[in-house]
Amino acid sequence: MIAEIITIGDEILIGQIVDTNSAYISKKLNSIGVEVGQITSIKDTKEHITQTLNDVSGRAHIVIITGGLGPTNDDLTKKTLCGYFNDSYVVNEKVLSHVEKLFEKYVDTPISQLNRDQALIPSKAIALNNEYGTAPGMWFDENNVVYISLPGVPYEMKALLDNEVLPRLQQKFERPHIVHKTILTYGLGESAIAEKIESWETALPNHIKLAYLPSLGRVRLRLSARGSEREFLENSIESEIEKLQHIIGDIIKGFEGEETLEEQIAQKFVEHKKTLVTAESCTGGEVASRFTSYPGASQYFKGSIVTYATSSKNDVLGIPTELIDRFSVVSEEVTLQMALKARKLFKADVAIATTGNAGPTKGDSDAELGTVYIALVSEKEEKVYQFNFGNKREKVIEKAVIKAQEILLSYFS
Repeated sequence: MIAEIITIGDEILIGQIVDTNSAYISKKLNSIGVEVGQITSIKDTKEHITQTLNDVSGRAHIVIITGGLGPTNDDLTKKTLCGYFNDSYVVNEKVLSHVEKLFEKYVDTPISQLNRDQALIPSKAIALNNEYGTAPGMWFDENNVVYISLPGVPYEMKALLDNEVLPRLQQKFERPHIVHKTILTYGLGESAIAEKIESWETALPNHIKLAYLPSLGRVRLRLSARGSEREFLENSIESEIEKLQHIIGDIIKGFEGEETLEEQIAQKFVEHKKTLVTAESCTGGEVASRFTSYPGASQYFKGSIVTYATSSKNDVLGIPTELIDRFSVVSEEVTLQMALKARKLFKADVAIATTGNAGPTKGDSDAELGTVYIALVSEKEEKVYQFNFGNKREKVIEKAVIKAQEILLSYFS
């Protein structure tokens, strides 16, 4: 069962927005046993839409189109689909009533004819209820291919996909089971992991495939299985993961779709009734941001202080100028003092601090570009770690953030 996704809009092609819709749709389709064969982004023109539909129709059982359903003249998807299927418009009274109620309840400006025209639907289409917007989704069943047109607005698209599209697809098609489980590893690179698990990988059953998904500071290992019996597939994957635990269990930190690294750390702090503070320089508050992005952080996270400039380390944290001058702002000694001072200032149980040269220039330190120090201080220990994360700024910062999280998680082991 193959699907293709077509995203329509110049804003995607010029980089004005990121196409998050396709990622969401792909994940949802995969969860019901539908494989995505291709994703295509195109201009919002009749010619591009028509040509792409011609190309796709011979390859896919399901075609999902997002974008181009607005009320203005530059939104051409509905008009093009109507012509493509040699159809004509009819007024869908249910959609019209919905649009009028939306304007009556939520919009200050009077409803226009352009807004009412959202209820004009090709006669061959099934209108899909868009709870949050005026443009309904559309479902066409032509020549054994299902074409589904959805709004480009992400929250509208998601609701339509979950509430309208997926249930209809599940009812219409018989599908195989596709099971994925993604292992999160931290601390080793892709090639080092591949070398360690080579024998295990070679012995994987034919119905299980392994994919390496490396990113800064971590490598995800995705196991995928496809077949007719879901329980068998799930048990097979769990059996292989159990074997893998004996080989690289020390770097396995969880599974995607379960708790993130930040959530695991939060649980540990809450469970042990400990509090945390961060003192950051090169990471610019990013370590703190990762924790406060989750609800309930106030149970353990006391605060953060970002002393980015050299002077602020002295003025705010009270680190002696003589110490900074002697050892440099990027040093073991200064990082340790940042953690010590922050812990005392916030009266926290644990403090973690970061300093480093992320680049592109060295700034106030002669330390080599990519050098990062991370200090962890608690009542029972004071440790400083030194790393070199390379010479690309974004890479250095992201690796520093992830390494700081690893150190915090290791504190409880």
